[in-house]
Amino acid sequence: MSEAPIKIGVIGCGNISSAYFTHLRNFDILEVAACADLIVERAQARAAEFNVPRACTVDELLADPEIQIVVNLTIPKAHFDVAMAALEAGKCAYTEKPMALTREQGQKLLAKAKEKGLLLGGAPDTFFGASHQTCRKLIDDGWIGEPIGATAFMMCHGHESWHPDPEFYYKVGGGPMFDMGPYYLTALVNLLGPVKRITGSARITFPERLITSKPKYGTVIEVDVPTHVAGIMDFCNGAVGTIVTSFDVWAANHPCIEIYGTEGSLSVPDPNGFVGPIAIRRAGAKEWAPVPDSHNYTKNRGIGVADMAYALRYGRPHRACGELTYHVLDIMHAFHDASSEGKHIELASTCARPAALPMGLPEGQLDK
Repeated sequence: MSEAPIKIGVIGCGNISSAYFTHLRNFDILEVAACADLIVERAQARAAEFNVPRACTVDELLADPEIQIVVNLTIPKAHFDVAMAALEAGKCAYTEKPMALTREQGQKLLAKAKEKGLLLGGAPDTFFGASHQTCRKLIDDGWIGEPIGATAFMMCHGHESWHPDPEFYYKVGGGPMFDMGPYYLTALVNLLGPVKRITGSARITFPERLITSKPKYGTVIEVDVPTHVAGIMDFCNGAVGTIVTSFDVWAANHPCIEIYGTEGSLSVPDPNGFVGPIAIRRAGAKEWAPVPDSHNYTKNRGIGVADMAYALRYGRPHRACGELTYHVLDIMHAFHDASSEGKHIELASTCARPAALPMGLPEGQLDK
C-alpha cells in the first residue's frame, strides 16, 4: 500500500501561484491541502480554479496540524515573516526567491530551522530542469574538461513598461540582482559549486522611473537600489565567473550563461526556464554542436517543493535547501557591498553543490 501524500499549504495567491498550483499536483508525493492570502477572496478564487479543498486565512493554515510544508509565495518583503511563522508553527518552509531581504533574516531562518529540526529551502528550482541537468551532466562527465570560467548576463530595461505594479523592483529587495540574480547564481552553483570571494561595481543610472503600464500609468518611481551590477566571482573549485545584471540596457546580444573549460565551452540556456537550447564546442571543433536533453522535467515550478517532500519522507538531503538559498542571498549582497566599499568580499557562507538528478526519472517522481 502506498504512503499518503505529504500535505502542503500555499500562502500567497498572486500571479506566480498559478504556476505552482498547476504543477504541484503532478507529483504523487504532494497534496495541496489549503491555500491562504491576506485577501481571503483571492485565496478562494485560486481554490476554486485549482480544486484546492480549503481556502482560509494565514493563521488558520498555520494552525492546521496536518500541513507539513508551507509554500511561501508572498512578496519579497514578507518572505521572512511568513517563513519564520511557518517554522515556529512546526512546518517546513519553501519560499519564493529571495529567501529573505537581509543576511540577518536569512541567518535567523537557518537557525530556527535547525532548532526545530525542520527543512528550509526555496526557489528557484529551475536548475532541476531537463536542460540544466543535461549541462550539469556534461560538466560532470568531463566534456569541457576542468571548468576555468563562466559568464552570465541578464540585461533589459526594467519592468515599468509592462508590469502592473513595478515599484517594488526598484526598492530594497529589488533591482536586477535580487530580482533575477537568484536564477543565474543558483544555476552557476549547480554547475560549478559554491563561491568563496566576490567583487563588483554597481550604479543607479536613472534615479527616477516613469511607469507607462496600466493601472499606474504616469506614476514616478524613486529608485533606491542599484540597477546595473557587474560582478566577479571566485568559485571554490578555482573557476572565475563574471555576471552582469541590468535594468538600464536598451538592447544586448550576450549569451545567458556560458561555462568555459580546459577542453571546450558550453552554452547553457536561460536559467529562468527549465528547458532551452544547449550547445557545446570542444577543443579543435570549428563550430558549436547542439546537445539534446538527457533528462526529464520540462515543467514550470514545484519540483523544489517535491524534492523537499522526498527529503522529509526518506531522510535524504534536499537540493533547493536553505544553505543554498542563503549562499545565493549572501552572494547578491556581496556584489552591492563590494561596490560601495571598494574591495573584495570574502564570503562567510557556503553550501554543498546540489546533487545531480538521476537520468530516467518518470514524470511526477524524484529519487529517494
